[in-house]
Amino acid sequence: MFSTLAVVLPVFALIFAGWAARRAGVFGPNASTELNRFVVWLALPALLFDVVANARWSEIWRPGFVAVFGLSVSLVFAATVALRLRRSGPLADAAIDGLNAGYGNVAYIGFPLMLAALGPESATPTLIATLITVCVLFAVAVVLIEIGLQSEAHPGRLAAKVGAALIRNPIVVGAALGVLVQLSGFGVPAPVERVLKLLGGAASPCALVALGLFLGAEREAPRSDVRSASMLVGLKLILQPALAWALATAFHLPGPLTHAAVLLAAMPTGTGPFMLAEFYRREAGLTSTVVLTSTVISVATISAYLAWATLG
Repeated sequence: MFSTLAVVLPVFALIFAGWAARRAGVFGPNASTELNRFVVWLALPALLFDVVANARWSEIWRPGFVAVFGLSVSLVFAATVALRLRRSGPLADAAIDGLNAGYGNVAYIGFPLMLAALGPESATPTLIATLITVCVLFAVAVVLIEIGLQSEAHPGRLAAKVGAALIRNPIVVGAALGVLVQLSGFGVPAPVERVLKLLGGAASPCALVALGLFLGAEREAPRSDVRSASMLVGLKLILQPALAWALATAFHLPGPLTHAAVLLAAMPTGTGPFMLAEFYRREAGLTSTVVLTSTVISVATISAYLAWATLG
């Protein structure tokens, strides 16, 4: 448990820094939104571009692991969206809730935790999980949000509006440009790479501080939000890793890859859904609660799995 706590403590520290700064009046009521805009428009696109442009697909193509982790994420995301839509919720909010239940913090917490738990060989599955989560799942959620926000009923005009919105979305543009560079075979020039590293490295810390700033604003969470948050945290920390384990068993993954898939599926909710909730001006209170609560509880759930796996 102590090794897990050591990895997540910086997450708590950055959230607390934002919370304390907001409570102390250092930042105003719009600070969370403005800092989040920096993340969405500059830092996260730079990170996605850098990761995708420098990916070596021949080294990371592991079909079994991709299927196991991808399906565990997709099934939880799809089930959550469907459940929210059955309750007559807007599609945009349903997509964000789907991210709350399926979008794990596989990069900021995943890389150091996997290195401590499984060693250097865990870097490749962690990178695969990051690409699936940050690029694929995030893109699907953005598409659903854009569809939900458009009022045009005609399928052709709806598709045109959604397409135009996606082209203007900095997150989608960053990842798409990275794909083009990767497919072209041209490397990223060293000066540009340094800029990307500086901007991309700011994405997670700034998003966590923005989350703290949001939490620092005085508000009262409705009881329905507490119930919804409990359900979403349960889906993220219990159902998703259980699905990953079942799928890994069905796909006969080797032991190390099975542990990697389960651990990465057990990561707490990342800041991605909070970024989108703020960016699209949706209610972010539930999302902030899920991110914080799942991060706290994951110290116990991940430690319990590590203890069980070691004993097993």
